Amino acid sequence: MTEEEILSEFRAANALLEGHFLLSSGRHSAHYLQCARVLMNPDRAARLATALAKKIPRELRNEIDLVVSPAMGGLIIGHEMGRALECDAIFLERPTGTFELRRGFEIEQGQKVLLMEDVVTTGLSSKQAMESVKAAGGRVICAGSVVDRSAGSAEFDVPFHSLLSLNFPTYAEDEVPAELAEVEITKPGSRK
Repeated sequence: MTEEEILSEFRAANALLEGHFLLSSGRHSAHYLQCARVLMNPDRAARLATALAKKIPRELRNEIDLVVSPAMGGLIIGHEMGRALECDAIFLERPTGTFELRRGFEIEQGQKVLLMEDVVTTGLSSKQAMESVKAAGGRVICAGSVVDRSAGSAEFDVPFHSLLSLNFPTYAEDEVPAELAEVEITKPGSRK
């Protein structure tokens, strides 16, 4: 899929929002991609996952044993990546603030994992999830996201592939431009 085809999937789902958003990273932005909306249609989610799977080099793709994604945002795309890669997909939860496996999910010792997110902004969540996978015995060999909002600044110790890379500016609390500060803040993410 081309970048324009991917963006048109977001537009068709009314998933590209404008306003004043407080992101899960704690940063502020005038733009928000609501991946849950773009992924709510199973056919669209499958198309996006298939396109992303094709971006992962074949030799790496063939090594992946398991897809692990952080809840909530990564659930649907993680599941669809599992389908596209023909492997199981499980998720991590944060019931007490740190990622953990629940619901009887297990990772076998040495199992090769694709860590899958919907959106990466700073990469912090992905790194925390990777640590949890490692603690459970897995080995993250690749990371992926539908959208990379980091402008290429999120760095991982494994190859990282995204379907779409966007460079919407984000701001720390004390850097928010006056015109954006006048707009009521919305926090659309799943993390409070």
